[in-house]
Amino acid sequence: MSQAPDRHTTGRETSPAIVAIPTYNERDNIETTVAAALAGCPDIDILIVDDSSPDGTGEIADALATAHERVQVLHRPEKEGLGAAYLAAFAWATARGYRTVVEMDADGSHDPADLPRLLDALADGAEVALGSRYVPGGSVQNWALHRLALSRCAGIYTRAMLGLRVQDVTAGYRAYRLDALHKLRLDTVNSVGYCFQIDLTWRAVKAGFTITEVPIVFTERRAGASKMNGAITVEALWNVTRWGVAHRTRRLRRAFGRGRIEG
Repeated sequence: MSQAPDRHTTGRETSPAIVAIPTYNERDNIETTVAAALAGCPDIDILIVDDSSPDGTGEIADALATAHERVQVLHRPEKEGLGAAYLAAFAWATARGYRTVVEMDADGSHDPADLPRLLDALADGAEVALGSRYVPGGSVQNWALHRLALSRCAGIYTRAMLGLRVQDVTAGYRAYRLDALHKLRLDTVNSVGYCFQIDLTWRAVKAGFTITEVPIVFTERRAGASKMNGAITVEALWNVTRWGVAHRTRRLRRAFGRGRIEG
């Protein structure tokens, strides 16, 4: 595994927050996304996590890191999925003393202008700030009806199975306090695709974290191909179902145990 030179050793002050941007074949989007993030929140740092994109995204990322002192690159040897990329970013950020990490898509669907509001939510006491499409003030633009329906139905099913009150359980635009994040036993996380977001939300709820949903407008990518596929959907459905069954079984056992004691 290789990465760009670590400029944190050159004497400049490290930002307390870093934005992690996983990439795989995002050469048409990464420059615009990074430029917008730096313009929208000049004090943050950016870590591009590239899974050896065959389209040259990694080389573009290296050029961005050369041009901007607040941009760095973590090159990973192969495509291992969204979850693995973010776990690598969390470890990288922790080792360098960051206090906050933000997850952001590379395809332009997340508006960097919302970054300050996510960070403000953490400053106000939240351990997790979710950029939510499904709370008042949030919305989705340019999605096909079937994809919006799939997202909403997946959210309803997940909330019902896991007993969650979070409205946007698959939100991919989110900020974590790193000290809180590492209480979630990240070494046991094995979710690969977008189920990773559900997994960490579920863990945060069980840990009793304060979770704030910040309304955002999510805009469908303008270039490149979506990484969503059938395998990712099946993984999420399977994991949510087994987590939900285990959750309900534990609740029934506790209720049955109390009943026996009271009887």
